[in-house]
Amino acid sequence: MVDDSVDRFFEVLADPTRRQVVRLLGEGPQRAGRLAQATGTSSPAMSRHLRILLSAGVVTDERVADDARVRVFRLRAEPVVAVQAWLDQVQAHWQEQLGAFKKYVDQTGETS
Repeated sequence: MVDDSVDRFFEVLADPTRRQVVRLLGEGPQRAGRLAQATGTSSPAMSRHLRILLSAGVVTDERVADDARVRVFRLRAEPVVAVQAWLDQVQAHWQEQLGAFKKYVDQTGETS
């Protein structure tokens, strides 16, 4: 069963620019301006993407001590961990199914 956080994670990552932002933030914290430049988007468009990622809990932000107008964005580990746990469950299911199929083939003596 997929929980809401995994659904939301995939929903927000349906957009290629947001996937690129997540990839960039996986390399380390970034300012919005740097993310906009790296993705080739305007500042207002990047602001919208970051707002969506923030509301989904995929990223977090913090103010820079020297300038409260500047925010640094970071990737949150929790949503990624939840997706990895879900993928592990899917993989375990398919491993079980393939194991059962192999056992069936071995028992019936079916060969190509």
